[in-house]
Amino acid sequence: MARNLFAVLKHSARKMVVLFLVLVVAVYLTILIINMGGALDEMQISQIRFAVQEGIMGNPAYQHMPASELRELIDRETELAIRRFDLDRPFFVRSVDYLINGITLNLGRAQKMISDSGSQQVRDILLERLPVTLLLFATAELFLFFIAVFVALVVSRRYGGFLDRITIGLAPTSAAPGWFYGLFLIIIFASALRVLPYGGMVDAPVPRERLAYILSVARHMVLPVSAMVVGALFSSIYSWRTFFLIYSSEDYVELAKAKGLSSRALERRYVLRPTLPPILTSFLLMLITMWMGAIILETVFLWPGIGRLIYQAIGMNDTPVIVGSVVIYGYLLAGTVFLLDFIYAAVDPRVRVG
Repeated sequence: MARNLFAVLKHSARKMVVLFLVLVVAVYLTILIINMGGALDEMQISQIRFAVQEGIMGNPAYQHMPASELRELIDRETELAIRRFDLDRPFFVRSVDYLINGITLNLGRAQKMISDSGSQQVRDILLERLPVTLLLFATAELFLFFIAVFVALVVSRRYGGFLDRITIGLAPTSAAPGWFYGLFLIIIFASALRVLPYGGMVDAPVPRERLAYILSVARHMVLPVSAMVVGALFSSIYSWRTFFLIYSSEDYVELAKAKGLSSRALERRYVLRPTLPPILTSFLLMLITMWMGAIILETVFLWPGIGRLIYQAIGMNDTPVIVGSVVIYGYLLAGTVFLLDFIYAAVDPRVRVG
């Protein structure tokens, strides 16, 4: 028992170290790309200098000041603004600080963005948007998982039939992202039929009663959830139906069938359970991957989540918010990959961690 526990701990520690190193490299590369290797600093300094100059030159109190004193005032105010935005230090030094603060979740203050409560802390800005994104994507992924597994089981029972051929024919439709189908759903159900809202999270004015508020949020979720489900449904059905077909042809399944087990028992014990590891792997990685698609999808549906926040931060060149969003995404991805080994051991008796 102690030996098995030591093996599990050793395996877990080794995997955590590898995932942590990958996360560090990914976050630092993101910092370099966002800042264009430091070129963004020069752009921001130029914008600060221009803004200070415009503010001073447009102020009537300074119009009669001598030109030399005016230049000194502009230089002094520009220098103060540069220090306030921490742009007086070399980019390499600040990039290391960004990395350390990001990895330790000490995300600091945003440069331009603020939360709805008025806070400029990146942690508050992200925590305000994170539950909204989790609500949308968790709902969509749960619908997608159960619908796809159920339909894939039905299709695998009728291999080569009409439903199977339809699944194969519609599988390429999942090549388009969910937001692409979302545009058509908006045109049909919001613009033409006018039965669902164009976007947003809740009606305006916001309902005061709890039940009315929940129903309003659910109504606004219909189109984005449908777009995500439609965008990934047929490829998931086709992929998981293939897993079911592969495992249903194993020798132990034929032996259990010869013993007289019902088809339901065969699917539950000998087909569904051994296919859960690859199905869960593809499902969880797809869930994490769809987070990055949230940037466009949430913008299309005006959903006030992390994806729309990243879009706004990119437009404002707010590096701390972008780095914080990438760090959250990286930790979610690393945690998913780390937990997959233990999920395998829980659902498949043939797998042992360590």
